Amino acid sequence: MRKELSPITVYGLLPKTNCKKCGERNCLAFATKLVNREAALEKCLPLLAKKNAKRYERLRALLAPAVREVTVGVGDHAIKIGGKLVQYRHEFAYANPTAIAIDVTDEMTDEQLLSRLKGIEQFSFDYIGQPLELDMVAVRSTSNDPKKFADSVRKVSEHTQLPLVLCTLDPKTMKSGLSCVKQSKPLLYAATKDNWKEMADLAIKHGCPIVACAFGDLSLLRSLVRTLLAYGVKDIVLDPGTSVGDGLADSVNRFTALRRAAGLLGDELSGFPLLGVPMVAWMGCEGMLKELVTWQEAYVAAMLTVRYADILILHNLEGWALLPLVVLRQNLYADPRRPAAVKAGLREFGKPNADSPVMFTTNFALTYYTVASDIEKSKIDAYLLVVDTGGIAVDSAVAGRKLTAEKIAETLKASGLAEKVNHRKLIIPGKASRLSSEIEEQSGWHVFVGPKDSSGIPSFLQENWQKSR
Repeated sequence: MRKELSPITVYGLLPKTNCKKCGERNCLAFATKLVNREAALEKCLPLLAKKNAKRYERLRALLAPAVREVTVGVGDHAIKIGGKLVQYRHEFAYANPTAIAIDVTDEMTDEQLLSRLKGIEQFSFDYIGQPLELDMVAVRSTSNDPKKFADSVRKVSEHTQLPLVLCTLDPKTMKSGLSCVKQSKPLLYAATKDNWKEMADLAIKHGCPIVACAFGDLSLLRSLVRTLLAYGVKDIVLDPGTSVGDGLADSVNRFTALRRAAGLLGDELSGFPLLGVPMVAWMGCEGMLKELVTWQEAYVAAMLTVRYADILILHNLEGWALLPLVVLRQNLYADPRRPAAVKAGLREFGKPNADSPVMFTTNFALTYYTVASDIEKSKIDAYLLVVDTGGIAVDSAVAGRKLTAEKIAETLKASGLAEKVNHRKLIIPGKASRLSSEIEEQSGWHVFVGPKDSSGIPSFLQENWQKSR
């Protein structure tokens, strides 16, 4: 799916002034950053000059992703969706994590509406140093009353800065709701074969992205996209239809077919962000257990996240169902070229003093946050030395010589711990036990081999540290 580019190809289209205004040492270095998507084309100021307009357009086309990027909302809370370069994650890092929108309706009472918005805003989970949150609010018109819809949209906009999805198939109702937030660039859901012209007029007039919807018919969906583009609409999101139960396999196949058509076949009519609506699990579910429907919505959302959905509309706000989804999203969109790492250096837990224990771990994010949590559970003031291993866990770093006695000794010396504590005792991870003698030789500190699993840190400190003192 990714266009095979070499820095030399991109370099050939740059002005080649080596002016360094982009922050790189020369144009070839900047070209390499462009190919790796680590720099924006607009950073090349000479390229923005009128005389280089053709070069700029050629480069922009060359670097354009197979799936267009669409922005919903404005300001700091705007959400970018799409912008994918690759079909599979191992080829290159995925861009713009799947946006998760939670629905509200225009038939909710003020109390219900505000309570739901509060739940959306407050959902947050810290995962290896990254806050996992919800992204958008989908306002649905279930009353088909333009005035009620406008009132609900206005109330939502007054109580949240999250981007909105306005959901109605009636152009009059959409116009009424849009009039309250026309400067906020909400996503309009949806244009169909029956209402596309009226919806397109609203999207063009207010500069809003719009969803093209053709349930279960990819041929009709491509035709609708072609019509919208010809009419002047630029920012489009595709909804090929979401089903649960017996229709789930067909839904997944449609999402996959669209993404493959965009990437492998170069089909421009398929090269737009994809929207899934797992909340359809709640439609026609009378008599079913709420937990069962929540679970059904959750696994449909997970499947569509893996199968290229760029935005999802959900109904449930249950933490047990949302947490696995946001963790899955975080892992799926992590850059496979770069291990998750934290900054190396010295960390303090509680208020350590000259008699406090000293430990070390690596800067692999999952290792660090797990160890940090277990030290906090011990309720013992302590120092933790974080050694730079390039984001690799303890056992792998030892095996790969990324964690050596020499590096530990150097980090220990640079930390200034010798001046902070009146002892020379270092507790090392059990998985680094084979380095203990070398560490003592290199650093001059006495080594205690700690537990192999950090969950044993609290008991180890309580049972062994005082004895060692």
